[in-house]
Amino acid sequence: MTTTPVDNEAVDDSLLEMNWGTLTIAGGIIAVFGIIAIAFPYLTGLSLTVLLGFLLLGVGIVHGAALFSTRGWKGRVWQLVLGVVAVLAGLSLLLNPVVGLATLTVLVIAYLLVEGVVELVASVRMGGQEGSLYVAASGVLSLVLAGLLWAGFPASAAWAIGLLVGISLLTTGVSMMLVSRSGKRLTQEFDASIADSPKA
Repeated sequence: MTTTPVDNEAVDDSLLEMNWGTLTIAGGIIAVFGIIAIAFPYLTGLSLTVLLGFLLLGVGIVHGAALFSTRGWKGRVWQLVLGVVAVLAGLSLLLNPVVGLATLTVLVIAYLLVEGVVELVASVRMGGQEGSLYVAASGVLSLVLAGLLWAGFPASAAWAIGLLVGISLLTTGVSMMLVSRSGKRLTQEFDASIADSPKA
């Protein structure tokens, strides 16, 4: 088996010092969580809704604490408004996570719609530049996905968020494992080139 020569000066020292095994394990764990989320999208969506509710509740409490610790500051009114809104939003998600999940689904649909339009406009402005077709394809895909989710709403609320998060986790985990594999191979090729280099 022959090894590809590696330019020693072109290899970043930090790449050689990385623990690629740890990155592989982390990527594998994230990928497993992604598979679980895909298998149980409704449960995943509800869990994320409850987590978001607690986060908003915490944000509201922080705004309240800032309100009482900044007497005389002209922005105290905005702190109060933001704190009340965050607490109310957090409580509404915690008290009725199913409705919250539907609301999050609508926000995801809106995001995909805006993203699709922006990417299509960007691809047109890019003209014939390299990569413009990929940007356009991504924009069309976002619009199609938004349309499918909207056509299936409100039934899509039961699975959309969990499925999208699961796919994102799965692709992130797989990409981490692929990067780890490439980095490990590069390190092995570098070590082999060092071993084969003539000794002074």
